[in-house]
Formats: sequence, structure tokens, C-alpha cells
Amino acid sequence: MGELRLEELSAKTIVAANNLTLRRGQEQFVTPPSYAIADSFLNPVTSWPRVVLDGDRVVGFIRGNFDPDATQEEFRSCVWRVTVAGDRQGTGVGKFAVLALAEEAKSRGFDHITALWEPGDDGPEDFFLRVGFVITGQSQYGESIGTLSI
Repeated sequence: MGELRLEELSAKTIVAANNLTLRRGQEQFVTPPSYAIADSFLNPVTSWPRVVLDGDRVVGFIRGNFDPDATQEEFRSCVWRVTVAGDRQGTGVGKFAVLALAEEAKSRGFDHITALWEPGDDGPEDFFLRVGFVITGQSQYGESIGTLSI
């Protein structure tokens, strides 16, 4: 494994981000990153889409949102999506991405980030808890809301 780095999602990296292969059973919890970032073109000031690269290979994707005026607190400074290639899960790629997003949030004046996830086998809950998120609530749709203090 080389040195991980973040790069803004671009025409050069979007195909690789969309084609990240997950572990069996995880597909139900995610949609392709380009679909998830479609609304970022409406307000690029609040959206933060990044790919994680190891050398020239895209090994992960993260999208954050930073909107201090969002009506729902959990969307003001949040992880909107994090996806790690199945063969790289458990190697620190996801944690690297989330902590980079937390640093970005801190640089923008936030003291925490949130994440929402659907509970279920093979879902992301264990990952978020290992990174340091604490479950602080539930969305109106039954998703867990986690908070990471920064």
C-alpha cells in the first residue's frame, strides 16, 4: 500500500469511483457516487466530493456536505457518502477519508460531523462506530444518526 491521498472528484476519476467493487451484500446500502453528487452541481459551495487514491488507483470515495444554514442539524456538517473498494476495506482507507472530511469540517468552523446510515447486516454501522461516531438519534426514516466530535 502506498501513500493515500485525496483528490477532488473529476472527469478523470468519476468512472473509477462509480466502479468501486464492494463486498457481497453491501450494494444495497449505496448508490453510484455520481448519482449521489448530482445535487452538488446546484450548490458546489456546500458539497465536498473526493476520491481516495493509492498511487493512481481510486480505492475510495467520500462526499461531505458543509451547510451551516441547513434546517436539519444532522445535514450541516456531515458525511453524505463513503465507499471503499471491497479489497481495501479494513486497511484504513475509509478512516483516512472520514478523518480528512473531519479536518475539512474543523477548518470551516464546525466542532463535529454527522453520518446517517441504514441499520442492517453488512451495513456501515460497525465502521462508523470504530472510527469514533456515537449514535445520537434516529432520522424520520429510521436511519441511525451518528456524531463524531472534532
